[in-house]
Amino acid sequence: MDKNLIENLQKRHFTVHEAATGEEAKKIALDIIGSRSTGIGGSKTVSQLGLYETLTEQGNEVHWHWKVGPEKKKEERDLAVKCEVYMCSANALMEDGRIVQIDGTGNRLAGLIYGPPCVILIVGRQKIVPDYDSAIERIKRDTCPGNARRQNFDTPCAKTGVCMDCRGPARMCNVTAIIEAPLRVHKEFHVVLVDEELGL
Repeated sequence: MDKNLIENLQKRHFTVHEAATGEEAKKIALDIIGSRSTGIGGSKTVSQLGLYETLTEQGNEVHWHWKVGPEKKKEERDLAVKCEVYMCSANALMEDGRIVQIDGTGNRLAGLIYGPPCVILIVGRQKIVPDYDSAIERIKRDTCPGNARRQNFDTPCAKTGVCMDCRGPARMCNVTAIIEAPLRVHKEFHVVLVDEELGL
């Protein structure tokens, strides 16, 4: 993994972990979480690693809106941001150590910005980009169209794979945030860098 990226994250006061594989990243996340309650933001990465299932099996309290019916999604999102740990992935990670997130509903950003005191981001190597413009390009090319298709949203990007800056109710890109450092509410902010491609 790029040593400059690791140094830049550490200078920004993120706690950095390196993992060669997704399985190694999963073990790191489980070790950090321990027995604590955990909220999960929308994340193909977390889904791929089976973290929800493992945490549930070992008896943790876990809240994830992907695992409930439509009528309970709002309640589950609210519970997730009140947990002891919040876990998801980054949409993009710039080489200078800044994290870029785009959100449609806003629950992930709430969890990362003013939510639990411990945050864990698990980041596959394809999400590391040189700069802000590259971050937005990758998110609008790969992340948003892929998530729109996964959720069967009626958006131009779901149909064409190209962002059209749409204005419909299913729009994926309603808010963009750059996390430059852990916030005052955070006691721990972990970034797990994985040397394989994970998620969207």
